[in-house]
Amino acid sequence: MSTPIRILGIAGSLRRESYNRAALRAATKLVPEDAILETFEIDGIPPFNQDEEQNPPPKIIEFKRRIREADAILFVTPEYNYSVPGVLKNAIDWASRPHGDNAWNGKPAAIMGASPSAIGTARAQYHLRQIMVFLNMFPINQPEVMIRDAADRFDKEGNLTDVITKEFILDLLQNLVNWTRRIGSS
Repeated sequence: MSTPIRILGIAGSLRRESYNRAALRAATKLVPEDAILETFEIDGIPPFNQDEEQNPPPKIIEFKRRIREADAILFVTPEYNYSVPGVLKNAIDWASRPHGDNAWNGKPAAIMGASPSAIGTARAQYHLRQIMVFLNMFPINQPEVMIRDAADRFDKEGNLTDVITKEFILDLLQNLVNWTRRIGSS
């Protein structure tokens, strides 16, 4: 049996009751047998300041270490103003700096997101893909997991109840594992 693929999951919302944090929790329960999904909380990351990039705060040092230890990344992003939330972009920026010390470099990745809207984070996911070009990350393309009408797919405790959405998440994670093995990140 091969070594399990280590996936690092990052939710782009700080709100405790967010659908995206709930979707990430659901993903931790749906992860394929040949993978491990751990999470990293981006709360407490200060605003990026280039003056501080040579001496980053401890939270950033830990974040970059966890990214580097992971074989692949799972981003779970809400959509704010047609794009990724500022807190997620801020965390991404910190982990890519200083120049020449990009923790994201070469990482396979997957994206999913949940929204109460009918388009379910499509624009944020496409913007995140654009960011990944510069970061030299390798996102999988399918399935696209854009959880629309999220209030109908999660119960009041934040548990994912929609069977079809669970199947999409499982497919996404399995494709990420397969892609990670294929491109040789692990």
